[in-house]
Amino acid sequence: MAAGTLTRADIAAQINHVVGLSRNEAATIVESILDHMSDALADGQNVKISGFGTFVLRDKAQRVGRNPKTGVEVPILPRRVMTFRASQSMRGRVAGG
Repeated sequence: MAAGTLTRADIAAQINHVVGLSRNEAATIVESILDHMSDALADGQNVKISGFGTFVLRDKAQRVGRNPKTGVEVPILPRRVMTFRASQSMRGRVAGG
C-alpha cells in the first residue's frame, strides 16, 4: 500500500490475499463495486455501506457569491454535491477508540 493512500490495486491485492481469488478476478470485483456505486450516485441515489458510512447527495440552490479579490458579486448556479458521512463505528475506529 502506498504511504497514506489506499488504492484500487491495494484493495484488489487484499481480496486476492484473503479470499484467494486471482488478481484479475479481484480487480474485476473492485471495479464492478465502484462502477455500481458510481452509477447509483449518478442516478441520484445515496449509497450506504453498513459499518462504513453513507455517500449523501444534496442539491444546493443558486446563491450569490463574491469574488474575494474584487468584491464583485457573481451568481453561483444550482448544483448537486456529494458528501460522505462516516458511520459511528468508523468514527470510533478513526479516532482510535
